[in-house]
Amino acid sequence: MEQVLKDKILEVCDKKIAAKGDNVGISFYAFFKNKNDNPELLMEAATWWIETHQLDHFEKAVKIKKLALGKTTK
Repeated sequence: MEQVLKDKILEVCDKKIAAKGDNVGISFYAFFKNKNDNPELLMEAATWWIETHQLDHFEKAVKIKKLALGKTTK
């Protein structure tokens, strides 16, 4: 995963958790603006989310943060 994507994932997860608590859910679209201005990074996020980790559309932000940090979620 590119560092820019990892940084964005961690930033978004931290903001969502701070605002709504540990139970907040997100999708990989949360890391991007409504305008698709970086399709390569969007595809990297989608591949990481769907193929690499086989995640549901919405997952807990705390789980995504752990995965981005390379920690187990179990």
